[in-house]
Parts: sequence; C-alpha cells; structure tokens
Amino acid sequence: QVQLVESGGGLVQAGGSLRLSCAASGRYFSLYTMGWFRQAPGKEREFVAAISWSGDTTNYADSVKGRFTISRDNAKSTVNLQMNSLKSEDTAVYYCAASRAVAAMRSYEYNLWGQGTQVTVSA
Repeated sequence: QVQLVESGGGLVQAGGSLRLSCAASGRYFSLYTMGWFRQAPGKEREFVAAISWSGDTTNYADSVKGRFTISRDNAKSTVNLQMNSLKSEDTAVYYCAASRAVAAMRSYEYNLWGQGTQVTVSA
C-alpha cells in the first residue's frame, strides 16, 4: 500500500509561484495514476491535475491549464505540482492522491490520499 505525504505549501503573493511535492512510500508507486486535488473553505474538493503511471498523459482542470504543471519521478516515488501565476482563488488545501484507474479525474476514483498542504495566495 502506498502512503502519501505532501510538502511545499505556504503563503505567496498573487502572481507568484509554488512547487508542491508528494512523496510516496510503499510498493508499486509506478502503477498508480497520481492526482492533485484542492479544497477551499466552504467548497467541495475539486480536481486540479493528474498524471498517468508512465507520465505520458496529463490532465488539468480548466482553471489551472497553462499555469500549473504536474510531473512525476517513478525512480524517486515523487509527484510534483508546479504552480505559476497564482491567483487568490487558488487558495486551498492541496491533496495528493493515488488511483489504480486510468485517466482518473474524479475524487471517488482515488483510494489513497495524503494529509494535505495549505496554499494561501494573497491579493
């Protein structure tokens, strides 16, 4: 079973950048689709980005396309989310998640979750 730990959150000004990382422990990391989700106060958890087990396929929410980039390193069992041109509406707790489903973009398709990391973007 894979366990996930996020890091890299923090406070940044609008227009700035942050890089989130998710370290996975356990076996078979390379078999999982990896995703990032976020949840803002009072809102439901929403999909941000996902990457296939090979790294060949990525998917993004429309709200982050062109600003965020997801990547993974199977040798290091890590997945990253580079966030550029941050906006105040990107403020949320960001979660790393793992799924055995192909092209998973819905939270119910993910069965392994990290504890989350806070990202706050000041206007």
